[in-house]
This record gives sequence, C-alpha cells and structure tokens, in this order.
Amino acid sequence: MTSTTRDAALAALRDLVGRPDADFHDGQYEAIEALVAQRRRALVVQRTGWGKSAVYFVATQLLRRQGAGPTVLVSPLLALMRDQISAAERAGVRAVAINSTNAHEWSDVLERIDRDEVDVLLVSPERLNNPAFREQRLPTLVQRIGMLVVDEAHCISDWGHDFRPDYRRLRDLIGQMPADVPVLATTATANSRVVADVAEQLGGADVLTIRGPLARASLRLGVLQLPNSASRLAWLLSHLDDLPGSGIIYTLTVAAAVDTARLLREHGHDVRAYTGQTDADEREESEGMLGRNEVKALVATSALGMGFDKPDLGFVVHLGAPSSPVAYYQQVGRAGRATESADVLLLPGAEDKDIWRYFATASMPDRERAERVIAALDGDPISTPALEARVDIRRTPLELLLKVLDVDGAVKRVQGGWIATGEPWIYDTERYERIAAERRAEQQHMIEYQQTGGCRMEFLQRSLDDATAAPCGRCDNCAGQWFPTDVGADASSIATESLDRVGVPVEPRRQWPTGADRLGIPVRGRIGVDEQAAEGCALARLTDLGWGGTLRELFATGASDGSVAPQVLAACVRVLAGWGWEERPVAVVAMPSRSRPQLTGSLARGLAEVGRLPYLGELGFVGGGPSGAPGGSSAFRVAGLWDRFTADGLQVPAGPVLLVDDLADSRWTLTIAARTLRQSGATAVLPFVLGLRG
Repeated sequence: MTSTTRDAALAALRDLVGRPDADFHDGQYEAIEALVAQRRRALVVQRTGWGKSAVYFVATQLLRRQGAGPTVLVSPLLALMRDQISAAERAGVRAVAINSTNAHEWSDVLERIDRDEVDVLLVSPERLNNPAFREQRLPTLVQRIGMLVVDEAHCISDWGHDFRPDYRRLRDLIGQMPADVPVLATTATANSRVVADVAEQLGGADVLTIRGPLARASLRLGVLQLPNSASRLAWLLSHLDDLPGSGIIYTLTVAAAVDTARLLREHGHDVRAYTGQTDADEREESEGMLGRNEVKALVATSALGMGFDKPDLGFVVHLGAPSSPVAYYQQVGRAGRATESADVLLLPGAEDKDIWRYFATASMPDRERAERVIAALDGDPISTPALEARVDIRRTPLELLLKVLDVDGAVKRVQGGWIATGEPWIYDTERYERIAAERRAEQQHMIEYQQTGGCRMEFLQRSLDDATAAPCGRCDNCAGQWFPTDVGADASSIATESLDRVGVPVEPRRQWPTGADRLGIPVRGRIGVDEQAAEGCALARLTDLGWGGTLRELFATGASDGSVAPQVLAACVRVLAGWGWEERPVAVVAMPSRSRPQLTGSLARGLAEVGRLPYLGELGFVGGGPSGAPGGSSAFRVAGLWDRFTADGLQVPAGPVLLVDDLADSRWTLTIAARTLRQSGATAVLPFVLGLRG
C-alpha cells in the first residue's frame, strides 16, 4: 500500500478512536494491508482491547472507497452488535444489523443494502441458516460482498471454550464467495489447537495469522481459597466496596447469580443480576448502568462475556471457577482495558467440578438420538415442536442436535421446518472422544491454575500457547497477596442465614403439550381448571448455593436411598410454615417412587406428623406405572404417565391435599398425579418437592 493509503488508514483510525494522536498497534496495519491490498484471508489473535474492531472498520472504509460491496460481519451476541454499531458510527461507517430483536426493521435494512447505503451488515451465525435469508438474500449478498469478518472466531472450533455449531456454516459461506474477497477472523482467546482449526475453516495454508502477546499488564490476579459458599459470600459482603470502580461478579449458574445479587442488594450493595434468563431489555439496561458506573457490579453468568465493552472496568471476581484457563482468560479480559490497574480474584468452590461435568457433555450429540431424529425426518418438512413430539427429545437439546446435524449435512432447515438430506451420517466417535478428553484436561489445568505457586498471568499465557509468556510481577504469587482475607463475623452470619433460606415456587403446568394427541392422549390446549395442580413449593433448586449442595449429594448418581435426615425435614417444615396458601391442606399423599421410596415416604409421613394431618399413603401404579424416562419431550412424557396413577384405596377428602415428591424436573409427573387426585375428590393439590432442577 502506498504511503497515501496508509495515511488514509491512519486518519480513519483516529476518527474511530476519537484521538488525533492515535497510531496503529503492532500488527493492526499489517492486517489491514493484507485485507485491502492483497485481498487475503487473515486470522488475528490479540488480547481484548488491542483493537481488532479497528482493523475491520478501517479496512471496510478503504475497500468501500475502491468500489467494494458491504462488509458482512458475523457477530455472536446482541450486546456485541450494539457496541460494534456505535463504534462504526464514530468512524463514519454506516452499519446496520439483522437479528432476532429487530425483525420489524429487516425490510428497511435490505432496501438500504440494495441502494448501496450500507457499509457493514452485522448478522448472527444463526441468521445465515434462516431459510428465507439463506435462499432469497444470501446469494445476492455473496456476489456483492466486499469483505467477510468473523468476530469471536474461536466459536468456529469445537476445541474452543464457546463452540457454537452455527459457526461451522461459515466454511460453506466462504466456499461460495469469489476468491478475491478478503476474509478476517478475530478472537482474543485461542490456543494453538483452536488457531489451527479456525485457519483450516478459513482456507488452510494461505491464511495469514497475526498473533500478539496476551499478557495484560493492568491485571492483578489472585486466588482466594475459602471453605464454603457462605464464606465466599461473606467475603463479598465484607470487601465488595474495597474493590476499585465497578466490575463484574461471575457465577457458574443462573441460581447463584440471582441469589448472590439479592443478598448483596439486601445489605446495601448496588448490584444487579445478569443471566441468559434475564429479559433482553433488562440486560441492555444493566449493561448501560454498569458502563456509566451507576451500579457497583453486575452479578452475571457467562451470558455477560463476549461483546461487553467497558474499557475502565475495575474488577472481575469469580464465585466458582470456569472450566478452563482459556474461558477464564476470556472473562477476566473484560477488565482493565483502559486503566493502569484492575483487580481479578478467583474464589473457587467445591461444587465447581460437578458443574463442569454437566456442561462438558451438554453440547455433544448422542448417536442414538441423532439417528432417531434423522429417521423421523422422512418426508415433508417438520417443525421443531412437531418433531419434538415424534422423537422424545426436549426442545433445547433437540434444537442443538439439529444444528449439529445441519452442519454435518444430514438435515436441512427449509421453509416449514426440517428435512433429512439423504446424505449418510456417521457418528464420529473418535472426534468426540478427543474433544471430551481435551475438556477434561482443561478442567485439570484450571485446578492447576488455582494451585500454582508460579505467576498466574504466565500460566494463563502458556495455556493459550503464548510464546511471550513471562512472570507479570503483579499477581499474588509474584508480589504477595494484594487482597484482604478476613471475613467479618456479621457478614458470616448474614451469609449463612441467606444460604439457609428455603422455599422455591414450583409453577403449575397450564397447557397440555403440543403433539400429545398424536400419541393417542386425548388432550389439547389448556388443562382444565378442575384438573390443574396449584402452585407448589420446593425446598431448593439443585443449583442453589445453599441447600442445593445438600440436595446434589442426596440425588447424586449412586447415592443410597434412606429416610429423610432430621435437618432436611426441619427445613421442609420451614417451607410449609411460610407457604402462604389460601387454604391449609387437610391431608398428605406421597408420590410412589421407584428410586427413592424410603426418602419420599418418610418425608411425606414426617410432614404429616408435624402438621398433624392424616397421611393417606402413596398413589398407586397402574399397569406397572409410568413408562419412559425423565428428560424427553413433554408429549412423550405425558404419554408415558397418562392413566398410570390411581388413588384407589386412598380416602381422598374434599379439600386441599399436599402431594409430596422427591424431585421435580418437567413437572409432568406432578401434573398427572394432581389430575388423578382432583378426579378423586381433592378440591386442590399442593405439590411439595425436595429438589427442583434448574
């Protein structure tokens, strides 16, 4: 590129960052030159805050001046899209998005593209497989595209910490584009294995890879080992205000984020919960409040990660460790991007390994399930709800499995639903075993990070195969503990009391599942009010910080059955004491249990005795009892439960009945059992369970 072109690129950079003295970081101009002058494919692996977005916005401006079409930017998160559009506007780049939240604007956006009034189009990877977009808009866009940018490109790789099946489709998109269209992939979190995998997706040997040092001189890392959840919460209560500025407190589960935020708010700390279950508008509002320092912290799951841009974030605290050093680096990289110092503290928990094991296998396709899905798609297109009723797989795992099969070429999403392509599909046992082994190794590396006596930043750099890894001189192992370790007595009492809090609502089912009638069950639409269960209660969720730990041990694989422990029964009595029902139950009935009959029966009898209520006994099984297993689709679950319970032999009174079970998941067992009791004369059924999944 000529010096004049470099001057133009530098001017665009200065407009973007709003500083007349700004200059390129090492590697930025080289990447721009490769894209604009050489029309190459490039992979940029640089730490958060290095300026990866500057590369593609500046390159877009130069390419557009040369007459190129718009840049298509594939971006994984709505928050990331919002930040990228704001950054583009500062540089005079006209950027628009097509995503799930702005469907009402799509026609205007597409018309602007047709008029060549768009410089950057941001799309989610899922949108690329929308049948209407893929078939009606994508072919034309592919012919006009000036550059393709894949942000957070580690999502392409199933070796990465945040693999997303939809990203695999980008290889097909790249294959459709003219050979001279430049392609840029960017990420801050990729080790050598992920780099090689992403480069292969981009085209292999001719990909220019630009890697920079990943050390963050501003971060001060530390690990504080505390004995239990109560002591970790107590530490937060004691020292949150000592942490600099505003920041993020990460948790591993939704329940932990919600409960921690509630506890901190109740004791004077200005925080908000942020999870994948938080309403989209509320998430955007919370991001803005943190960005403006209007809250001390967001207590968040990994839903607040890629794309959140607050250069002066002062701290990141983890209540529980992510499952790999790579994932941990990605999250702590939110802090200290434009400050001289930011504090990063990990408070690991004993329950971390159990949570890791669950999420490690959640995205893995199951061979038998996959073959069942392919076999069911044997004709006309089938919608996801209809397919769910055919294959006995719940909606969320079914959608993920369909994405994997789609990427593998075995199924295809079309107008009206899904079809099988007829292409052979072979379960890649060796590949999935390698991935599982790698994830177990990453979990062990995270434990080693907690236990290392060496530099923590150097450990993270080596985990990402950074050849420049060296001691940072700032972490707790290099410079000594920089964080307080004491916990106030009052804070300990408050945290312990909070974790001892009991009672979680169990929402009743109101609608019969779609497709149940196709399985021979004569129900559709709303459940009759004279057959519904009332709102119930659980002692706790299995994911809760407090009683959740006790319940996880109680329901662990291989745990023996036995009578309910006195302290657990006492906690259940406290739930009932604070229930607030409109009419007190007049009797207690137990669910029949194949796996924990002693636990369920003793709990029901204990509650009846304490409440001085008659214990009527257990519901009976009909024809051997329910068929099928928990975890399938709602329609199949109802079919397996239908008419399988009886109240014969129980003298069901004309009043509210307390129905006691050990564990609730889909809540269909409670729904069908409540219907049986209502048909036998109970005027209301109040479900009570020890544990609630999720």
